[in-house]
Amino acid sequence: MKETVVSGIRSTGKLHLGNYYGAVKNFVQMQSEYNCYFFIADLHSLTTHPTPADLHGNIKHVLVEYLASGIDPENSTIYIQSDVPEIAELYLYLNMNAYMGELERSTSFKDKVRANPDNVNAGLLTYPVLMAADILIHKATKVPVGKDQEQHLEMARTFGNRFNRLYNTEYFPEPYAFSYSDKLVKVPGLDGKGKMGKSEGEANAVYLSDDPETIRKKVMRAVSDGGPTEENQPKPEPIQNLFDLMKVVSSVDTHAHFEELYNKMQIRYGDFKKQLAEDMIIATAPMRERIQDIAKDDSYLRQVAKHGALKARESAQKTIREVRSLIGFKSF
Repeated sequence: MKETVVSGIRSTGKLHLGNYYGAVKNFVQMQSEYNCYFFIADLHSLTTHPTPADLHGNIKHVLVEYLASGIDPENSTIYIQSDVPEIAELYLYLNMNAYMGELERSTSFKDKVRANPDNVNAGLLTYPVLMAADILIHKATKVPVGKDQEQHLEMARTFGNRFNRLYNTEYFPEPYAFSYSDKLVKVPGLDGKGKMGKSEGEANAVYLSDDPETIRKKVMRAVSDGGPTEENQPKPEPIQNLFDLMKVVSSVDTHAHFEELYNKMQIRYGDFKKQLAEDMIIATAPMRERIQDIAKDDSYLRQVAKHGALKARESAQKTIREVRSLIGFKSF
């Protein structure tokens, strides 16, 4: 029996380099070795209240870009979260055993409250519970997540183990973070602080569908400084972020070359950014072309979504039947 892998990406817009190198690249590598479920997290995206048109368009973006990135619907189960209502049912059951204190201590919840104090909704508070339901519905043991999601994964283990103790069972296995690289990848943004993300604005992220000129403009405007003032000095965060991006998309030799220039106080940020932009263009070129082709084929996208929903629901329905029995729900 192959181990089960589950992961998903919120449908809040187009996929960027952070999504690709932090998650999707792993998805493509593991689909031939594991029983993989890759979903589009449209229920999660409701915390930001998208319009109906934006919601549907964003789901399509992610579906197209999953396929363009190399996820094969014949080898993996690709599905839209809202097409599997059993996830919402398991979310309800897990919520009954999730406590306010632990949810309020979640780092991501506190970050969201600080960033959006006028939109502190219950969905944000219970976000880790829905994520746990996404994973536990298929009894996954491996979850390819970015560094920022490790705490949520720990909470998923907590909720699964709590269910097991409450109902005196060993039903849910413990899921763990998984990456093909030595450590989880955190891709920084272009704004000089934090990770690459959609919520930080268009200029912070390089999207897989961005054309070469857009990539060049974004990278050339990335936050930098006046340059090093002494040899081998530690890099400030905005500069370290740019070097971390180069480590992701460029060759080892290219990265080492600019490291040496920085350490010798000979770096020219204009040259550095030009090289970084060109390497990003090369890295995204194959996906950009496939995105344009797949996006035009609505019948194929419908087929993939329908096929994925059927496969995902088969697994989810089995879990819900067994969970309902363990809880004590029985027909008269």
